[in-house]
Amino acid sequence: MEFKVFGLYDSSNIVIEDVALRGYLNVEPRLLLKSQGKNVGKFGQSKSHIVERIAQRISVPGHVGKKHKIVTGWNTGGYRNNIKIVLEALEIIEKKTKENPIQVVVRAIERASPRDEITTIEYGGARYPQAVDVSPLRRINLAIRWIVQGAYQKSFGKKKKMAESLANEIMLAADENMEGYALQKKNEAEKQADAAR
Repeated sequence: MEFKVFGLYDSSNIVIEDVALRGYLNVEPRLLLKSQGKNVGKFGQSKSHIVERIAQRISVPGHVGKKHKIVTGWNTGGYRNNIKIVLEALEIIEKKTKENPIQVVVRAIERASPRDEITTIEYGGARYPQAVDVSPLRRINLAIRWIVQGAYQKSFGKKKKMAESLANEIMLAADENMEGYALQKKNEAEKQADAAR
């Protein structure tokens, strides 16, 4: 018998187009997505299912930019609430796109993950920006962070629910629509990297 994610979504035939991300995007069929902190150690994150990683990120969307614009832990420890938000978002995606929502999530992450970014190197007492390639694990982490932050900004303190915002942000990223926050951030990171070559 083949397991489905939460008994609803079949993730056995998901296609990951980006070859670099194949070993790090975990979409293996599981009934319950809760690793309970077992996936520690090197590359431990790649063992967690991608839907679980989005749910974990919802707890703490993280700060935006250098000035700590948003530092929140508004749902910390609320695994049940986080999974509920993600499940609602997956339902909305399925209704609107009429395809497997896990596939849409994977496509969104592939398209929102940056290939280059900048780091600062010190040379002769001066600091310079230097373009670097992004590792596959960091690419996924950045894509998830930007998708969740975009959803969070559009829903926090507004009438729109977090699940709707998250579904919308995932669909925008999957369609490569530049209205999505994640795509804007990716574009910005890659432009900065091009300028620092």
